[in-house]
Parts: sequence; C-alpha cells; structure tokens
Amino acid sequence: MKKNRRKFLLGSIAVASSSLALNCCNGGTPDKPSKATNIKKNIIKWKMSTAFPKNFPGSDLNAQKLKSYIEKASDGQLLIDHFGAGEIIPAFEIFDAVRNGTIDCGVSAPYYWISKHKAIPFFCTVPGGMTGIEKFSWINFGGGQELWDKLYSKFNLKAILCGNTGVQMGGWFKSEINSLNDFNGLKMRIPGIGAEIINRLGGTAINIPPGEIMPALQQGVIDATEWVGPWVDKISGLHKIAKYYYGPGIHEPGTANELIMNINKWNLLPDNLKEIIKRSCHSVYIESLAEFLYYNSLSLEELRDKYNIRVLSFSTEIMKKMFEISRNVIEEFSSLGDIHNEIYISWHNSLTKFNNYQKFSDFGYIKERIAANNI
Repeated sequence: MKKNRRKFLLGSIAVASSSLALNCCNGGTPDKPSKATNIKKNIIKWKMSTAFPKNFPGSDLNAQKLKSYIEKASDGQLLIDHFGAGEIIPAFEIFDAVRNGTIDCGVSAPYYWISKHKAIPFFCTVPGGMTGIEKFSWINFGGGQELWDKLYSKFNLKAILCGNTGVQMGGWFKSEINSLNDFNGLKMRIPGIGAEIINRLGGTAINIPPGEIMPALQQGVIDATEWVGPWVDKISGLHKIAKYYYGPGIHEPGTANELIMNINKWNLLPDNLKEIIKRSCHSVYIESLAEFLYYNSLSLEELRDKYNIRVLSFSTEIMKKMFEISRNVIEEFSSLGDIHNEIYISWHNSLTKFNNYQKFSDFGYIKERIAANNI
C-alpha cells in the first residue's frame, strides 16, 4: 500500500512539473504552438526604418502594411519594429544603416542610392522606362531579380520590390512651362536619373527628403518639385503653393519601393520566412498600384475642380527632348562597367519586347477606349 502511494505521489509531482514547464511557455503546447515563448517559436525580431514621413499614405503606411502581413503570415515568428524617416535613421541614410547592421531592414525608393551605384535606379525607375507592371515582370520573370541580387550583394544587401506608385506626374511649378527655355535657371526638387534631365535642360536639380519638400517650396529654395501623384501631392499641400501641375512624368513611369535587408540577416532566415517576406512584398506591390490608380483619379479631379489647379501637359517639343536626354543618360550609365552594361542589356531587351506588345495590350486598348468615349 505504501509502495503504491509512493508511486502515486511521484507521478503527481511529475505531472505538476510538466504542467509548470508548459505554463512557463505562456500556454505553449503541441496543440497550441502559437502560445509558445520566444524560445519555443524561435522568434526573430527585426528593426525597420523607412525613407518616408511616419504614417504617410502610399509609402510609410505601405511599410506598416508589409510589417503586418509578415507578422501575421509568420504567426509571430518574425516581428518587426517600424520607424518612420528621422525617428531613428535619417531618410537618406537607410542604405548604409542596413548594410552596416545598424537596422535590419528598411523601405525606400532605390533611386535614392544613385550615388552608391549608377545602375541602382534601373530597379526603381528610369526616365522613359518601364511602367509598374512592366518592372514587376522584368524583375520576377526577365532576370531582373538575379541582377539586382548580384549588384546589391556588393553592398551586403538583399532587396525585394514592395510597392509602386504607377506613372507619376511631371511636377508642380510656380510658373507655366511653355518651352525648353523655361527650364533655364529653374531649381527643382527631383531625384534619380530624372535629375540629369533637369540639369541638361538648363535647370538645377536638388534632391531633398520628402519631409523637406514643402518648406523648401515655401521658402523659395526650389521653384518646382515633383513628388508622386495627385493623391499624396494633395495630402502634402503642394497645391497651396504651386498652381501649375504637369504630367505625365516621363522621368518616373513606375517608381518602385524596395524592402532592403541586411544580407546576413536574410541568409539566416529559414526558408518559410524568406517565402513569407517575398509574398508579402509582392502583395503590397500589386495592392499599391491599384491604390494609387484609384486615389490619384479622385484627387486629380479635386485638384482641378475644387482648388482650380491648372492641370497641363508638357509640349511635344519638351517631351521629345526629355526622352532624348533620358536615352543618352541611360546609355552613358551602361558604359560605366560590366555590371552596368549587363543590367542595361537585360532591361533594354525586356523594354523592347514590352513596347512591341503594348500596341496590342494596355496602351492599345486604353487609347481606343478613350477615343470611343470622346474623352
């Protein structure tokens, strides 16, 4: 009897000990893995900073959406602390902060890093280049991602497309732009290869972070600026200062955002998390194209009808010159080294195929649709 009682007591202690151990796992059990502790779930925590003002629509909010998608899809296995531009890292220092491991990842527009390498803008946008969906096609099906990986590995980085604004507007101007001469002496905020167009038209391109555009325009530091499109431009209040709004912006026909990651942190991730990040990035990319299309169409009407903004197109002479300059600049960049040329050839071959097909695809259809409706 005493022997059986002793066995019973020892068994009770074992069960209690097991229960205590599971309770220390915050409820984590084989049938409830999501309740496990960081150790049991192998939780990974990353720190993210963006190049955009905190909570700004279409950019920083998309970064927050990306964070949410990754955390939910991974069931909390990968957690990301999000910060807007300037909260922990200045907007234009994200590239170095990620490559040096100061932060694990960031969301930005790749062409901000043109000073690091002249070929980087091909993965963001180049004047006269690809639209948002064309870029997604080239990157994911035409060999663009492999070339991007090859280039960024030189900087200890890995990047994935995670947003696109669609075709942007040509910019806000305080005075009308009727001829090429009107660019002489013009000070304009514009980044990337688009800056080269303004410089070669006789103006001066100035690259300043998004959060500094409004005060620069108000104080006369710049005479004109491009930002994104009607939706976020209206939110930024640019229509309160400049009254002439030109488009389309051939300098940015499909501006992409990137999730830029420290390559060592990326390589340490298990395959399931890598796939979750990739699919979450692609989801945000496609959603952002649709979001910008919808809200840009609403906002353009409001800018024109409510705020009496002059919505104009550049003259044929100006557009033709812009395309000419863009071709020259892109070809010049392609001769700067082997990787430059390799990226250019891949990009150019895909662009040529897209141009041939677009006559019978989106461009051909929309052209006829507009004509049929007398718009």
